[in-house]
Amino acid sequence: MKALRFGRHAAIAVIAVGALALTACGSDNATNTAQSAAPSASGPQVTGTLTGIGSSAQGAAMDAWKTNFASANQGATVQYSPDGSGAGRKALLDGSAQFGGSDAYLKDDEYASSTAKCGPDGALNIPVYISPIAVAFNLPEIKELKLDAPTVAKIFRGEIAKWNDPAIAAMNPDAKLPDLKVTPVNRSDDSGTTSNFTDYLAAAAPEAWTDKASGVWPATLQGENAKGTSGVVKTVTDTPGAVTYADDSAVSGKLGVAQIKVGDTFTKISAEAAAKAVDAGSPVAGRNANDLSIKLDRKTTIAGAYPVVLVSFHIVCSTYADQKTVDLVKAFESYVVSSAGQTAAADAAKSAPLSKTLQDKALKSIESIKVKS
Repeated sequence: MKALRFGRHAAIAVIAVGALALTACGSDNATNTAQSAAPSASGPQVTGTLTGIGSSAQGAAMDAWKTNFASANQGATVQYSPDGSGAGRKALLDGSAQFGGSDAYLKDDEYASSTAKCGPDGALNIPVYISPIAVAFNLPEIKELKLDAPTVAKIFRGEIAKWNDPAIAAMNPDAKLPDLKVTPVNRSDDSGTTSNFTDYLAAAAPEAWTDKASGVWPATLQGENAKGTSGVVKTVTDTPGAVTYADDSAVSGKLGVAQIKVGDTFTKISAEAAAKAVDAGSPVAGRNANDLSIKLDRKTTIAGAYPVVLVSFHIVCSTYADQKTVDLVKAFESYVVSSAGQTAAADAAKSAPLSKTLQDKALKSIESIKVKS
């Protein structure tokens, strides 16, 4: 297998983490491959504190990444506050964090303004985490439903008021649908999950979902709301008849999840189906060569693809003020996108590992980070 280049400061971190994962996982092939693929290194371990703010969907994966990275680099600490994707983008742009976690890449105006803190080449959007967004519901004795995009849109707009509505019944003839009120629950914070979910609805059901895609839920729509991924999941878990959209890793066993209609068939939610949808995406125009923003095809008809998916990014600067920060950012992000890091995230959060092609692009992007001249 071709060896991956992690850079002289990142390599020792990856080797140590690979050994740690190997000890924990026995003969796991992915871990064995990642460990053997990393080159030998003689450079020093990185030290210092790296601060990140952002996506709550990344929470479980970030916990694994932070723990493993700190174990491999005794003098290094990664702090991460899961305050939401909007907060993460803002923190990177105003300089209050060295990286932002976001379930949506920087908007054009945000990308343009990033030059103020990140130098003339601006910020880099690096994909680190792929996960399907579950349409999760609390219905007695029902763990799975089949839904198409227009029906999902009408559920969250309050236009379908009962779970035994004819539109739902037509796709689920064998389900014992209750005469129970539908209670949609949305995120109250500026959320990348909301941005991805509304982007899917706006693209796949434009006649039913008449609002633009946004990280902020439309104020005109009625329903319950809660802050963060954990907030909406808890609200739905505590409320019979409630439904929400949330990172699949956070959905508890009590809740049911929907299959989503893609083309003429229904696709079950899975990491593999999410990864297939991401592979059908395309680069965002107008960004620098090392930026990896991905525009997803929400209307894909590829069999087995699950288009209600988020690609979560770490947004970093292309340049930092000093070499120590550059080394720390490059070491941590190289671990995150490595085979060992992606395996750790998959184990912790049911995420889909980056494809080899996307992984190689991410490593090249990270390697380009340098000190401001």
